[in-house]
Order: sequence, then C-alpha cells, then structure tokens
Amino acid sequence: MSQTPIAGNPIAGHSLTPDERTWGLAAHVSGLIGFLGPLIVWLIKKDESAFVEGEARESLNFQITVTLAAIPCAILILLCIGVFLLMALWVASVVFIIMGAIKANEGIPYRYPVSLRLISKMSPAPPPQAPSA
Repeated sequence: MSQTPIAGNPIAGHSLTPDERTWGLAAHVSGLIGFLGPLIVWLIKKDESAFVEGEARESLNFQITVTLAAIPCAILILLCIGVFLLMALWVASVVFIIMGAIKANEGIPYRYPVSLRLISKMSPAPPPQAPSA
C-alpha cells in the first residue's frame, strides 16, 4: 500500500496516510463486535499514529459506554421495556459507529455525542534521568 500523505484534516501538522485512515476506519467498524475490536486496534496502533490512537480510544470509550448502558436495559427485560431499550441502544450504536467510520475514512477525527471518556490520552513517559554522581 502506498504511504503518500493525503490532504485533509491534518493532525498536529502532518497529513494522514491511507494506512492511518484505514486503521481509523477499522477502529470504529470493529466496534460492531463490542469493545474488544477497538481495544485491539488501540493496543496495536497507539504508538504509531496520533490519529489512529485517538479514533481507537474514542471508539473504545463509546463501546464501554454502550456496554454499561446495556446492563440496566437487560435488567429491565423483566418489565418488558428492556427489549425496546436494547433495540434502541443497538440502533443508535450502529448509526454512531457508521458516522465515526465515515469521518475517520475522510481523515476527520470523530467524537461520539454520548460517551464516557474513561480512557484518556496517555502522555508519554518522562525521559530517564541520568544518575547523579
């Protein structure tokens, strides 16, 4: 695959490569299988690209939020309303995932409108200090 930069919404002053955009897209689409997909993308690519790291982190946060929201919906199945709430949650989740995938493929960072920001941007470790004599 060619690594030529593509003009678009640059992150920190650099253009995105097609590979970065594809991994950003994969971070969102992998959310269709739950939070493991975005987690795997985040763990693999977090040190290689700020764009992919941000998209995978955002998708992971959204999938954790959806999982947490599904718990009370599942409990409310006993009152018959939970089934409808789970269906509404699933439809909203799929719509937001598709919107995120489209934006990532365009090279534009996407933030889910309803998401707990549990996984935050990790700052790089400080450089080791030289031993004092």
